[in-house]
Amino acid sequence: MTTNPPRAGRREWTALGVLMLPLLLVSMDVSVLYFAIPAISADLEPTGPQQLWIFDIYGFVLAGLLMTMGAVGDRIGRRRLLLLGAAAFGAASLVAAYAHSAETLIAARAVLGIGGATLMPSTMALVRTMFTDPGQRATAIGLWSGVMTAGIALGSVLSGVLVEYFWWGSVFLVNLPAMALLLLLGPVLLPESKHPGSGRFDLLSVPLSMAAVLPVVYGLKEIPTEGWHVRYVMSLTLGLLFAALFVHRQRTVATPMISPALFRIRGFTPAVALNLVSAAGMMGSTYFTTQYIQSVLDKSALEAALWALLPSVLIGFAAPLAMGLVRRGVARAHVVAGGFVVAACGYALLAGTGTDSLWLVLAACGVLAGGIVAVMSQLTDLALSAAPVERAGSASSLMETGTEFGGALSMAVFGSIGTAVYHHRMPAAAPEPARETLGGALAVARELPGSAGEALATAAREAFTSGMRGAAVAGAVLLLAAAVPAARTLKRENAGRAEQLSPSGSAPAGGA
Repeated sequence: MTTNPPRAGRREWTALGVLMLPLLLVSMDVSVLYFAIPAISADLEPTGPQQLWIFDIYGFVLAGLLMTMGAVGDRIGRRRLLLLGAAAFGAASLVAAYAHSAETLIAARAVLGIGGATLMPSTMALVRTMFTDPGQRATAIGLWSGVMTAGIALGSVLSGVLVEYFWWGSVFLVNLPAMALLLLLGPVLLPESKHPGSGRFDLLSVPLSMAAVLPVVYGLKEIPTEGWHVRYVMSLTLGLLFAALFVHRQRTVATPMISPALFRIRGFTPAVALNLVSAAGMMGSTYFTTQYIQSVLDKSALEAALWALLPSVLIGFAAPLAMGLVRRGVARAHVVAGGFVVAACGYALLAGTGTDSLWLVLAACGVLAGGIVAVMSQLTDLALSAAPVERAGSASSLMETGTEFGGALSMAVFGSIGTAVYHHRMPAAAPEPARETLGGALAVARELPGSAGEALATAAREAFTSGMRGAAVAGAVLLLAAAVPAARTLKRENAGRAEQLSPSGSAPAGGA
C-alpha cells in the first residue's frame, strides 16, 4: 500500500527562502576576507601568526564543531539551535566589524565559526523536516547545494567591492540584516524538530571529535605550501589516532553522539564517501585557477574575482537539471556517475591550458562546478532521504564534515602535485624563493633588471601552468574513478525511485 506524504506549501517555501540567506552568508564567510586582509593588516597591524589565525580560525572551528552541533540539534531542537547560532553569528559579526585589535578579531572569527557550525547542519536538517515529499525535497536540496556553492564564490567578490568603497568591517556588517530576519521570522515559519529518545549527550565525544578533525584539517591545509614536514605528518597521524578513538567511543557508549546505525542504512555511507570525493574535486581546481587568473594572467585581485564569477552561472542549472533527469526516470546512479564524468571533462579542459587561456580556464571551471554540484545535490538528497528524520542533524553534519575533509585533502594532494611539477620545471639557477612559489618568483622578478626579470617571470608562469595541468590530470583520473563505484553502489538505491518522484508524489511504504 502506498501513502502520499504531505506536500510543502507556501509557508515551507517561504521558510526555505529565509534559511537560504544565513546559509549564503555562512558559506561566504569562508572567502570573505580574501581582499579585506590587506586593509585589516594596515589597521590592526597583526603579527604573521595572528594574520594566519584571523583567516583560518573560522574554518577550523567550523570543521571541528560540525558533528557536535548536528548531534546537539537532534537533542535540543534544530530550530532552537539555528536561532541560537544566528544570534551568536550576528553578535560576533558586530564585534568583528568594530574590532580594535587582532586578538579581538581572532576571537570574533572563532565565535563566527561556532555560529556557522550550528547554522549549516540545522538548515539542512530543517529542509529534511519541512519537505517530506521526495520530489519537493530534491528541489529544496538542489537549491541548498547551489546557494552553498555560490556563496563561496560570491564571498571574495563581495569583500573586494565592500573594501573598495567602505572600510574592512563592512564585510562583517552585511551579516546582520540576514540574521535579524532569521531571528524575526524563524520562530513563525520554521517547525521545531528533534529526536525525542536521544538520551544523554555524550560530552567526552565532543573533544574526541575535535581532536580527530582539527589536526587532520590543519595538516592537510599546510602541506601544499609548506611540504610534507614532520610536524604536519605527525598532525595527520595524531588526528587519525583520535579518529579511531572517536569511532570506538561511538560503537561502545550507550548514547553515542553519532549513531553507528546511520552507516548501516542503505545508501548513506556511499553518499558520505562520494560526497567527500566530489568536494575534493571541486576544491582541487580552485587552488590553482584563482592563482592562474591573478598571477599568470596578471589580473588585479578584484578583476580575478569578477572573472571567477562567470563559471558559477552553470551552477544554477546543474542541480535542477540533475533533479529533472531523476524525476523523468533516469537512475540516480547514472546521474551521479554522469556528473562525475562531466566534472572530469572540466579537468580535461584544464589540462589543455596554456599561459594565456582565460576563456578555456573559465569554461573548465564551469563544466567542473556544474558536474560537481549535480553530484553533491543528489548525494545530499540520498543521505537525508535515507537517514531517519530524528537523525537529520547528525546526518547533515556528517555530510558537511566530509565536505571539509574533502576540501582539505584536495589541497594536500593536488597542491603537492602542482608544487612538485613547478619545482621540476623551474630553472635550477633560479633564486630559492622563485623556486618555491609563483608569488615568490614574481616578487623576485620585479627586483631584477630588464630582460632577466621578464625571463624569470615567464619561466615561473609556464612552470605554474604545467603544475596546474599535472594536477588537472590527477583530478580527472580521481573523478573518473569515482564514477565507477557511484554507478555500482548506488544502483540498488534506484529501485522504486521513479515511483517516489512521480508527479503525484506517492512513495512506497516504508520509504524515506
